[in-house]
Amino acid sequence: MRVSTTTSRVLIFVVLCILTGAASLPQTASRRTASSSPLQDAAKDISAGKLDQAEKDLQSALRSAPGDYHALDLLGVVRVLQKQPAMAEELFDQVVKAKPDFAPGHAHLGLLYLQQGRAQDAVPELREALRLDPGRTDAAAELVHILRDQAKSASQQGNLDDAVSLLLEARKYAPDDADVEYEFGLVALKRSLIDDAIPAFQKTLQLRKSDALAVFYLGYALMDRARYEEARQQFAQYAELRPDDPSGYGALGMALAGLGRFDDARPQFEKSIALDPKQSESYYQLGLLDLDAGDYDAATRNLQHALDTKPNDALTLTALGRVEFEQKHYPEALSHLQQAAGQDDSLQEAHYYLGLTLARMGRKQESDEQLQIAARLEEDRKQRGRHVLRLREPAGEPASQK
Repeated sequence: MRVSTTTSRVLIFVVLCILTGAASLPQTASRRTASSSPLQDAAKDISAGKLDQAEKDLQSALRSAPGDYHALDLLGVVRVLQKQPAMAEELFDQVVKAKPDFAPGHAHLGLLYLQQGRAQDAVPELREALRLDPGRTDAAAELVHILRDQAKSASQQGNLDDAVSLLLEARKYAPDDADVEYEFGLVALKRSLIDDAIPAFQKTLQLRKSDALAVFYLGYALMDRARYEEARQQFAQYAELRPDDPSGYGALGMALAGLGRFDDARPQFEKSIALDPKQSESYYQLGLLDLDAGDYDAATRNLQHALDTKPNDALTLTALGRVEFEQKHYPEALSHLQQAAGQDDSLQEAHYYLGLTLARMGRKQESDEQLQIAARLEEDRKQRGRHVLRLREPAGEPASQK
């Protein structure tokens, strides 16, 4: 877990808040001046780095009122700045026990834990501080850092539900944080929560207008919902933002193909390949265009190019099976389609064409089995409301925004 706060940064905001609210501190001991109390004087001394003087003021206040939680809390701040964390922790513990509804005590204890690398201990204290005082931006900022780190770790381990929950909480504390919105959108997309991902990416772009990756993934999510014109606009913008990234042109080609603009889609795939000859997805998409146009030789060439870069890809093998099926080359179609279904048993199209091919070969029982599987998978897809969509990742690190 990354520690995002140094000792001085942990407490500089604390001191500023103390000074801002100094007029509300209780008058617990004799005044140094006519207008200040020992606690106010201690706060000013802490801000000025006069820790010995601040300690004297606070000890004076505690002699007059031994259980004064304000004084104990400020003395804990002094101990942190004196690099005595064990003593500081003891003082903050006294504060939260003496006054459980005192938000600064929980915040300071949580910040101390975080400064020590004890993020798990920090989280409940920071949460309690924010429950008591939602305006504590020091606690909110650090808690959001922790939640983002935990969400990233959960996502990397495949625990997407946990990652979603953690980022939902982070959004509550930082509703206008572009990084949080982007990260939530990305996890929601991975979790197939498309209708949550779309507004998250849209808000990211409201907060950070030229965020290229948010533009790309918003287009991806819109494609999933068959909103092809909106997706086309996003991918066209991405291509302008990152003209050297072949994935942008490939994605733009897919959106254009979704709109039925096949003649416009083809040059986008070709441009993607020109930038990177290993663009298997663009070769695959060109193969589909050739297949639909009835140019089986060109389709076979492009699909074989896709397999050169991505061997045993189920979608490409299915497309090759379709090419052979359309030409009535049923044994060759059977080979490709069986291999495709073996690579991805959830691919409805592979089972469907496998069923048709077996029927043409007179193998009715096997054909019926495959067509039943295809029908079940299609029904599952409709219930999920998700399209089969595959895009190459854009250049850059998607999980990190600056």
